[in-house]
Amino acid sequence: MAGFDELVTEALTAPFSGWDFSWLDRRSWTEPLPWDYSARVAALARTARTMLDMGTGGGETLARLPDRAPRTVASEAWPPNVPVAGRRLLPLGIPVIQNEAAADNMDQNAASDGGRLPFRDGSLDLICNRHESFLAAEVSRVLAPGGTFVTQQVDYRDNDDLAQILGIETSEEPESWIGLAKQQVTEAGLVIEDAVRADQRMRFDDIAAVVFYLKAVSWSIPGYSLDEHRDRLRALYEDASAWPVTTCGHRFLLVAYKPGGTITAGAQRQIGAMSTKRL
Repeated sequence: MAGFDELVTEALTAPFSGWDFSWLDRRSWTEPLPWDYSARVAALARTARTMLDMGTGGGETLARLPDRAPRTVASEAWPPNVPVAGRRLLPLGIPVIQNEAAADNMDQNAASDGGRLPFRDGSLDLICNRHESFLAAEVSRVLAPGGTFVTQQVDYRDNDDLAQILGIETSEEPESWIGLAKQQVTEAGLVIEDAVRADQRMRFDDIAAVVFYLKAVSWSIPGYSLDEHRDRLRALYEDASAWPVTTCGHRFLLVAYKPGGTITAGAQRQIGAMSTKRL
């Protein structure tokens, strides 16, 4: 059986690029959400002519979609991810554009929101966004009348359980920012179709899985560093009663459309068939 230091080294040297967590597949489990983001996007893509995957990461989710619009483009704000996404998506005929990052939705103000999208007004039928900040006014500007915006977001307190295990004090935050997201898209002129929030359990089967995950999302736990919290991680590894480690994350889905046009009958049927409970 591998020891603590060996497992930590394995996690640190494991490949990670874009937003590819596949290394964790055999050492962790993530609870399915009550909605299927990819299925929702694919259903709308069937009736869209133009489509943007906003914040594509390494293009992992977009590449796996069973259906995409005839003219599909991806954008990514973090420079190291752009070539990763290009290698995955260009062979599929999908260009990747580096765009300006938007400020976190919770921190946006009129002076420095960023987030400009390099597309013409009303040029996109569908914009999908998975775990990426967005400027609602820009989303509304580039959406065609009748076009749809689908976003899945990480909610507040997503990694509080891991922070507590590591002895890191968590900040005082509201339970959710879905209300803010709804306000932002509404003020930008979009009409909300669905808004739903859910908890999502994640199980880690060994300390390597925990360390790998923390390596990938260290920014989400302010104050975390492997050097500073190595003793805490070792204590967790040695506590047989703690395994498997189960945490609870939080997500929400928001679907909105731009009025002033006609939503295709196919899109209306998909919206009706896949409707989720509204908040």
